[in-house]
Amino acid sequence: MSLLVIGSGAWGTALAVSAARSQPVCLWSRDEAQVRALQAQRINQRYLPQVRLPDSVQVAGGPLAPWVAQARLVVVASPVAGLRSSLTALRDLPSLADGQTPVAWLCKGFEPAQGEGLHGLMPHEVQAQCAPQMRCGALSGPSFAQEVARGLPAALVAASAHADVRAALVHAFHGPTLRVYDSDDIVGVEVGGAVKNVLAIATGLCDGLALGANARAALVTRGLAEMVRLGVALGARAETFMGLSGLGDLVLTTTGDLSRNRQVGLLLARGHSLADALASLGHVAEGVQCARTVWSRAQTLGVDMPICACVVDLLDGGLSAPQAVARLMGREARPER
Repeated sequence: MSLLVIGSGAWGTALAVSAARSQPVCLWSRDEAQVRALQAQRINQRYLPQVRLPDSVQVAGGPLAPWVAQARLVVVASPVAGLRSSLTALRDLPSLADGQTPVAWLCKGFEPAQGEGLHGLMPHEVQAQCAPQMRCGALSGPSFAQEVARGLPAALVAASAHADVRAALVHAFHGPTLRVYDSDDIVGVEVGGAVKNVLAIATGLCDGLALGANARAALVTRGLAEMVRLGVALGARAETFMGLSGLGDLVLTTTGDLSRNRQVGLLLARGHSLADALASLGHVAEGVQCARTVWSRAQTLGVDMPICACVVDLLDGGLSAPQAVARLMGREARPER
């Protein structure tokens, strides 16, 4: 087995389908009922109902160890809130405990804080805590699962401090319909993937209130400035945010109708409660979960992020959508840097 994808949500399934065009793939799920359904129907009815699994995708459940033992690359396709438990379950398996088999994650966001007075961590910081012996990385960038599964052109970035991990990701996923670039700036790649989700909520609000294309362009541009400020403060390189995981993912998520985070903003602008908005999606909207963590870390570092602060206050019920707009437009004039 060349590739093991752990998690059969939309993005895990889409990447399994994409990679299976050139290699055997095992798509593993903890949900036994879903495993049986995928094996019988060869379609992920909940997440990708129009995409059939190729014959080269083997669907599996049960104990992970036998599948990990056969894999040359393990990809964890869980939301960021589930990354710690996934890595903890994997860390003592033989080929992972000694760092022989590379592991990558697909999640974008910051982990919720694990205790009073603590800050939520980026995925690579979670891995450093719970599975430091693993050789790991992230696969990120502008990518809607439906389009990747259908074989439409896309580009991603493989980020890791380890060259062999980056090479394994490029080898596994780079192909005729999916370009994969590599980067050693995992901090920048992960900050971009997290903050763009928060900004997508803000842009959904902007569009839901019919504020116009000018307002959207200003919001995206100033949001990018916030992303860069936080990333540099956390140790990233500024130029990373001009790439796929920064500007690229930001443009996609703030303008594409398939963006779940943008849909949250649109629904809030139309008067829906946050609970109703999330229930209507049926999928995880990572920006809702990580907005507070992004803002918390920004405050600790003294980084100014007024758009993200407004999103947090809106999600917490402290601001209405029009009040958030008024707060941003009422800020004092300043130089553009």
